[in-house]
Amino acid sequence: MSSVKIPALEISHLQAWYDESHILHDVNLVVNQGEVVTLLGRNGAGRTTTMRAIMGLTGTRKGSIKINGVEAIHLPTYKVAHLGVGYCPEERGIFSSLSAEENLMLPPVVSSSNAGMSVEEIYAMFPNLAERKNSQGTRLSGGEQQMLAVARILRTGARLLLLDEISEGLAPVIVQALARMITTLKAKGYTIVMVEQNFRFAAPLADRFYVMEHGQIVEAFAAAELNEKMPVLNELLGV
Repeated sequence: MSSVKIPALEISHLQAWYDESHILHDVNLVVNQGEVVTLLGRNGAGRTTTMRAIMGLTGTRKGSIKINGVEAIHLPTYKVAHLGVGYCPEERGIFSSLSAEENLMLPPVVSSSNAGMSVEEIYAMFPNLAERKNSQGTRLSGGEQQMLAVARILRTGARLLLLDEISEGLAPVIVQALARMITTLKAKGYTIVMVEQNFRFAAPLADRFYVMEHGQIVEAFAAAELNEKMPVLNELLGV
């Protein structure tokens, strides 16, 4: 009898508010172990709020958020992190007074089951960071700061990565490096949820796509269905 794998992330009937503003309306999505899933949608569709709601960074939340089968809807943010979740927000949060390596060493290992990547492994994946390890955080380029923001998460032992607009505003050569990184992490068994405006970046990387509009999931499809879904995506996203 084959064992059924528990999804890495399972969201059911999620609603979320910022103060009085009701942002998410009955969001349902599943991310299986080792998948790359992309949340598409226009600005303001609710994609970032979905990421923040998973981490407990919104106001009131209702519904269910299961991480590896564990209900997390009522957990504080630090306990969500201890379930092996790493969140890379759009603003990156690099400490300007610290060197790149000091920034990298800052977060503790939070997962009890995974030790996290060693600094050597991270430098092998991000040679730019190895070269700039003694540079002050703010002296790094935007692309290097983005790599550092992701690399910090990998040190914590997180295996479910929530990446918000990591390609935004970056040079094509850096975007290509980030795409290689995601391919490498997937091969290592990481599970990745990406919020992306850059459709060309996301399309070749994702196994499945969810499209959000007005705080709801309005489309869900696999990578194999991408071509036939393009007319709908053009309408929803203007891609």
